[in-house]
Amino acid sequence: MSGGVGDSERSEERQRFPPPGKSVPLSALGQNGLLQALVQGAEPPAGDVEISEELQRAREEWEAVEDIQSGLRGTPAVPAAPISFREALQFFETAELGECRRKLRAPRRRQGLAALLRFLFGPPRLQPQLRGEQELALAMAQCGLDDNESVHMRILQTIYKKLTRSRLGCPRYGAHWEELGFQGADPGTDLRGTGMLALMQLLFFVMDPQMLPLALDIFKLSQHETQEFPFAIMSVNITRIILQALREERLCRECNRRQQVIAVLNDLYAAAFLRLYRVWKGQHKTITDSCFLLKELELSTKRKPKQLLKSLEAFVNRGPTAEGPDPSSPPSPSSRELSFTGLCDLEGEPRLV
Repeated sequence: MSGGVGDSERSEERQRFPPPGKSVPLSALGQNGLLQALVQGAEPPAGDVEISEELQRAREEWEAVEDIQSGLRGTPAVPAAPISFREALQFFETAELGECRRKLRAPRRRQGLAALLRFLFGPPRLQPQLRGEQELALAMAQCGLDDNESVHMRILQTIYKKLTRSRLGCPRYGAHWEELGFQGADPGTDLRGTGMLALMQLLFFVMDPQMLPLALDIFKLSQHETQEFPFAIMSVNITRIILQALREERLCRECNRRQQVIAVLNDLYAAAFLRLYRVWKGQHKTITDSCFLLKELELSTKRKPKQLLKSLEAFVNRGPTAEGPDPSSPPSPSSRELSFTGLCDLEGEPRLV
């Protein structure tokens, strides 16, 4: 009788952990309690101290496929490999963006007295050698999110993983995007007017080692019980502000000084988000204050970009602990100035909400 029980136990053990040389079906890996514990970083249960070579190999196979999630609505699996900002930018530098470039609007040329005042007192024009980079930034803003483009999907997945601190990927569509602050199941619908540039700036924010702590702090604040706000939509609004400043030639002086365009746009994006974060947190703002704050941020970005950039530089040099209220923050608006409960649309662009 005791021999029968031992045979049964050994049979069960063989079923859980096949002998070396026999493959483990991937579909069965999720059923394995020990493997699930290992994948989740937990200690193995008592009695299972030694991990066989086959089990280790099975764990590696599981981790290799855990990022590939089946999308909703029958969408294809998304490549899970993270992507750096530099790699993503190189893709756009070499991609065929002819259709996006054709959509670019020529800047309005001032005439008469306005042209004279612009020449005498306005900012300098962008130097010719930087116009290609400016055009690339504007073309990315015209480029929509494409399900069939693996780099687009990797950008989206990298942003999700960095903000949620998850090793797991996620479906292309679903309510999980609302947790990041998008308006619905498809982030692509929130990119009107900003296109892939909005995702590229968010990718920069979460992939730059100096910016990531700030991005995570802002994301955490966006989930506050009373001060919550849609993080991704706020990011898109800030990208829209940066785009307007670029189109209105408000950033030429700084771009000429640094001989860069996209790097200036990214730093100004981070600087604007930092200012918003300080005001929002330090003055206990809520979503009802969003329109006023975005309008104030738009004016600061267009009129005083150098001041914003200096504030970001000081923040980076001091470290993430220096996150107190900005002494130059505007006073809190009265309730009469706020006429809605969502993020406002900015001048000349379609509404997001």
